Amino acid sequence: MDEQQTRLSLRCRIYPLGALKDYKYVVVCAWYQGCWLLSRHKKRDTWETQGGHIEPGETPLDAARRELYEESGVSDAEIIPVCDYYGYDDKGHSNGRVFLAKVRSLGMLPESEMARVQAFEELPENLTYPNVTPVLMREALKYDKE
Repeated sequence: MDEQQTRLSLRCRIYPLGALKDYKYVVVCAWYQGCWLLSRHKKRDTWETQGGHIEPGETPLDAARRELYEESGVSDAEIIPVCDYYGYDDKGHSNGRVFLAKVRSLGMLPESEMARVQAFEELPENLTYPNVTPVLMREALKYDKE
């Protein structure tokens, strides 16, 4: 299975905050001026939330702050834990935590694997993780974004 097939086959289940342990990933659903803020990876033409691996010694919140900055340039945001998730496909599974970032101001995108950041009033069709991103965004929608 190639990388694109893996991304398309990825699924997730939602759990209450703190229900899972041994988190491997964080996902940040960034909200800015009434829009979702998504990033486009240099190697793909699809859009995705900010997020990634939790580094050794980092808390999930620390990882969320770092990934939000690295993948969007945002350093001024209130970051709120939303829920836990279990991501899985035919090759494996891992636990993660989802955050909502209420972005107060945008910064410059730092040199990273991301090519671009864009605000969307609605999720675009071409998502990197089409079976996961809408599910996580629905959870984030349960929180007051203003």
